[in-house]
Amino acid sequence: MLTHPSTRTVPDGIRGKSLIALSVVVAFWALIMVDEMVISISLAGIGQALQMSQTELSWVVNAYLLPYGGLLLLGGRAGDILGKRRVFVAGVAFYTAGCLARALAPDAWLVIAARGAQGVGAALATPCVLALIVSMFEEGPLRRRAISAYTVAGGAGAAVGLMLVGLLGTISSWRVVLLPSAVFGLVLLVLGPMVIAETPRRPGRFDFAGALSATLGVVAIVYGLTTSQGGDWLNGWVIGSVVAGLVLLALFVLISRRARQPLLDLRLFADRSRVGAYLVLMITPGAQIGLFFYLSQYFQIVLGYSTLTTAFAFLAVSVGMTGAASLAVRLEPRIGGRMVVLIGAVLLLISNAWLLRMDIGDGYWTGVLPSLVLVGAGVAMAIIPAFSRATSGVESEDAGAASSVVSMVQNVGSSLALAVIVVIATAASTRATEHPPAGLSKEALDGYVFSQGMQATFLTGAGFAVAALLAALLIGRSRTS
Repeated sequence: MLTHPSTRTVPDGIRGKSLIALSVVVAFWALIMVDEMVISISLAGIGQALQMSQTELSWVVNAYLLPYGGLLLLGGRAGDILGKRRVFVAGVAFYTAGCLARALAPDAWLVIAARGAQGVGAALATPCVLALIVSMFEEGPLRRRAISAYTVAGGAGAAVGLMLVGLLGTISSWRVVLLPSAVFGLVLLVLGPMVIAETPRRPGRFDFAGALSATLGVVAIVYGLTTSQGGDWLNGWVIGSVVAGLVLLALFVLISRRARQPLLDLRLFADRSRVGAYLVLMITPGAQIGLFFYLSQYFQIVLGYSTLTTAFAFLAVSVGMTGAASLAVRLEPRIGGRMVVLIGAVLLLISNAWLLRMDIGDGYWTGVLPSLVLVGAGVAMAIIPAFSRATSGVESEDAGAASSVVSMVQNVGSSLALAVIVVIATAASTRATEHPPAGLSKEALDGYVFSQGMQATFLTGAGFAVAALLAALLIGRSRTS
């Protein structure tokens, strides 16, 4: 059920048991971000050691993304019905088992199966992370601080993942690099039941027809988008998967409208401000994902950075995010969530515009650093109020389903953004290869092609930032105390 925001006065800080429980919950979100960086950088080493084909390597990624995207709504509703702590712990168990099995796997298909287990675990636990925050803290300062911690944990996790690979990757095999995720997961698995209180349950039955149509629909769309990242949008599998996914989601809406206890309460989408928040959360990844993709190559190929040095270079994002997260929490009750999101979108626009003026020979301190700080600040300012608005007015018993929508729109948004950016950057690079300026040497031509792809990526990122700015206008003016 949807409720009106609480007006009860709450303390200024998160302390005691609440702080410990929050730390465990957001630590799992950080673990997911750590592991995403670890697996993406370790992929080449895994493939070489296990003699994996390109198809098998692609399934190391897809085996995680498909169950993760497809089961989010089911995971969120399971938390509401069975108990959020119980489902969170079950998800952590699946995820940790996948991490351990992946590190010990003797062949390619066991690695792929382990990644599938990770995807199932993430789909169960991730919506419960935000749902537990909603259940533990009433609307107001404490919830905003908790959401801020959740946001910063994600950014910090990505930075830690880079440093972990940079540090261990130079002295150990890929198996050793993958093991810390399993160890950290085991720690959370032990602490979770001890420090997190179980939440009220919503009595009822699972909407199995809705669950099946939603799961298959999201899986089909995510599969189509990930397949299209090779640049082939006209591939029959891509078109067929996306169309089938949209049809299944339309069927899911019809089922949900008629079900007595639907998997997802469609009234969540009746609130224009909440829809605006969902759109901001879906669009914002597009303003940053290409930046990380190209700058990691720029640092290592152009500037000659090692993986560890690259990790330290990206720490500027965490610095900007941490500072802006604290500012967003203070500004939201004063100027309203919509204005804070607008500021964040403008910062993301400036960040991409700054990189558009960068020359291929520019160094880190003047060419890249300001943009990294701005993108971290922009992400924090945009998504913290959007998270707050997306979960506003939701009772604890429905927090899992509401939170699963947040996770789903971010997941689909990231896949869509990456697919769009790859297509545009590939087209720009191809055009530069076919029609280069006259008289370029082979080395100069390579630099020119790379820079054209990079410029197209940053221009696309700026476009996503403008789209996020427009979506933010749907969010209401209301301020929360």
